[in-house]
Amino acid sequence: MSNQKILTIDNLSLQEFDNDSELIPLLTPEDEEEMNNEELPEDLPILPLRNTVLFPGVVIPITAGRDKSIKLINDANAGGKVIGVVSQKNEDDEDPSPEDINKIGTVARILRVLKMPDGNVTVILQGKKRFEIDQVTTELPYLKATIKEVPENRPENDEAEFSTIIDSVKELAIQIIKESPNIPTEATFAIKNIESKSFVINFVSSNMNLSVKEKQDLLSINDLKERALATLKFMNVELQKLELKNDIQSKVRFDLDQQQREYFLHQQMKTIQEELGGVSHEEEIDEMRIKGLKKKWNEKTKTHFEKELSKMQRMNPQSPDFGIQRNYLELFLELPWNEFSKDNFDLKRAQKILDKDHFGLEDVKKRMIEHLAVLKLRNDMKSPILCLYGPPGVGKTSIGKSVAEALGREYVRISLGGLRDEAEIRGHRKTYIGAMPGRIIQSLKKAKTSNPVFVLDEIDKLSSSNSGDPSSALLEVLDPEQNSDFYDNFLEMGFDLSKVMFIATSNNMSTIQPALKDRMEVINMTGYTIEEKVEIAKQHLLPKQLKEHGLTSKHLTIAKKQLEKIVVGYTRESGVRGLEKQIAKMVRNTAKSIAMEEEYNVKVTDEDVIKVLGAPRMERDKYENNDVAGVVTGLAWTSVGGDILFIESILSKGKGTLTMTGNLGTVMKESATIALEYIKSNAERLGINPEVISNYNVHIHVPEGATPKDGPSAGVAMLTSLVSSFVQRKIKKSLAMTGEITLRGRVLPVGGIKEKILAAKRANIKELILCHENKRDIDEIKPEYLEGLTFHYVKEMSEVLAIAITDQKAKNAKIL
Repeated sequence: MSNQKILTIDNLSLQEFDNDSELIPLLTPEDEEEMNNEELPEDLPILPLRNTVLFPGVVIPITAGRDKSIKLINDANAGGKVIGVVSQKNEDDEDPSPEDINKIGTVARILRVLKMPDGNVTVILQGKKRFEIDQVTTELPYLKATIKEVPENRPENDEAEFSTIIDSVKELAIQIIKESPNIPTEATFAIKNIESKSFVINFVSSNMNLSVKEKQDLLSINDLKERALATLKFMNVELQKLELKNDIQSKVRFDLDQQQREYFLHQQMKTIQEELGGVSHEEEIDEMRIKGLKKKWNEKTKTHFEKELSKMQRMNPQSPDFGIQRNYLELFLELPWNEFSKDNFDLKRAQKILDKDHFGLEDVKKRMIEHLAVLKLRNDMKSPILCLYGPPGVGKTSIGKSVAEALGREYVRISLGGLRDEAEIRGHRKTYIGAMPGRIIQSLKKAKTSNPVFVLDEIDKLSSSNSGDPSSALLEVLDPEQNSDFYDNFLEMGFDLSKVMFIATSNNMSTIQPALKDRMEVINMTGYTIEEKVEIAKQHLLPKQLKEHGLTSKHLTIAKKQLEKIVVGYTRESGVRGLEKQIAKMVRNTAKSIAMEEEYNVKVTDEDVIKVLGAPRMERDKYENNDVAGVVTGLAWTSVGGDILFIESILSKGKGTLTMTGNLGTVMKESATIALEYIKSNAERLGINPEVISNYNVHIHVPEGATPKDGPSAGVAMLTSLVSSFVQRKIKKSLAMTGEITLRGRVLPVGGIKEKILAAKRANIKELILCHENKRDIDEIKPEYLEGLTFHYVKEMSEVLAIAITDQKAKNAKIL
């Protein structure tokens, strides 16, 4: 008998015995009856077994290594899955002939075939019925024979006596299981749960510690009662052997004292490690203890370390937990507990570094200098969490690096984009395999100081999953009132993060959890103007690309005029990332010309720009003509900065319905509906015949339907477009507008003003209509960025229409 566990194969519930690899199918009486009624095929492939005998009902795994056996199994598995299994008379025969195998065997069904890495095949077989070989029909490629069924004689008159014998077999099997130290006691449940009497006999016979010949003799007995008595005889012998063996072992067993045993094992381990040239267990612990004495720990941390070190000392170095404990203590020793880098509070130097690394961004640099000034005066200020918010490529991440350089602190950056697992922030508990601390603690370990400048990049791109919500885990990290005792699951101790200067970056504030947003001070980083981009390209991007491509200013120069041409014609963004790619393309072309010894212009001309970069592509920002009524230029904010969009409306005979196209969102659709309703209620005052509104359908379209558009800033433009269509008068030239409206005709303020102003300048817009409340946003923009622009601040839609709609009839105007 041997170890067992539960498994399922092909919808068959089984008990698996590890040692002998025997499996017990949990057969019901119905299953047994169905198996007995199965008809046997007349001709079967014969599989000889070296060292085991298969009994009816028993499931066993067989490993086949002989080519004939593998061929037989593969063919049978692809066909009827039924084979004949017999035992060899001599297990050493490599290629047994028909005379070398026993005549009595068991028909088996293939349950599963598994291919092993060594080329062998393991097949799981279930015995069905006994058979006798009648005549071998062929020997190649494997044995085949005609067979006949050998029925089992079940006692009918003395059923009570037979049942008593079966009960005795079960009881004796349970005693053997209890006496054998290699068989778990759970095996008794399997024996008790077998309902079939014949299967009890077959299973016990199959699992007894008998020779192949003895098992074959049991299989050959036709009478079940006789086979049960023979099995009972063998079981008694086995039980007596077990009892005698256990008795002898109990007499000669000698238990070492626990301390002597541990000392002996430790000494052996120490000797082995020294022979291998490694550090012994005790030396490793002593080394850790010496390092711990040099750390700037408080009493609580010191006590915890000593406790964990003692725990490691008691562990067996071969146990899996030992490695985890060693990693834990090494992390404990490598963390910068109360170790701080000295800050350089020379604010003039800090200002120079920020100005050198970043052109523009005056508000951001001013806020950073203010923060450093307060830190200089207090020196114990809990660092507020700054969040730099703006479109890609405006320098949010590099600001953190410049601040670290200015302060003389270590710089650490963590990219949070796509992070879904809370354990990435808080770490895993030590009980898990592969446990490790979170990214915060790991980064502090690399920084080797407790006050680095920590940039949390792309904080708006955190996502949640069934592994938790990382943004919720960041609440403790980014709360100045809580992060003085940040708890990491792996560290199992609070770590002070209050001296860390956290700087987060984000492209979109709407996706940040409100509680997380509340803990941060948001600093808006808007896009650059054309003038700023030209200066950035001249001072930073071009020198950087020349250096990266192995060139100098002697090999290539690009004047401001050509840089402006690249900015206007080939980039459409708030940042400078796309601009840097275009400049890199120019530099690569120069590098190619030098390497191939071709002639080229060191000073780039307009023709060179077009030759290398192609024709200018960014033409859709350009202002379009307004010769047709109903075309209005609006201003929009996008994730990459400001943009202009054209809102078109047209009338057609109908019943006064409103339709919209252009992939518009809910808010823009509502703005269009409000605009039309306002016109209906104020038609006479606007000079529109109410019958025209009733007899003409209105269609509003915002071009580029593939681009989703939404937001509360197109109401003014939509209303102006509709009025222009109804009165068939065109819109004033070089005019753009932004703002939302109410049903009463009031103009509401909107956001993203600076980005929209930059978009208007790029499109050569001369006049802009804004809500009067947006004047405060204009006042915050540098005057040089507003040159050439005229602003109209309005409160009511009547003021907008008075400014926007001219008295001239549009081309192809209809008389409505």
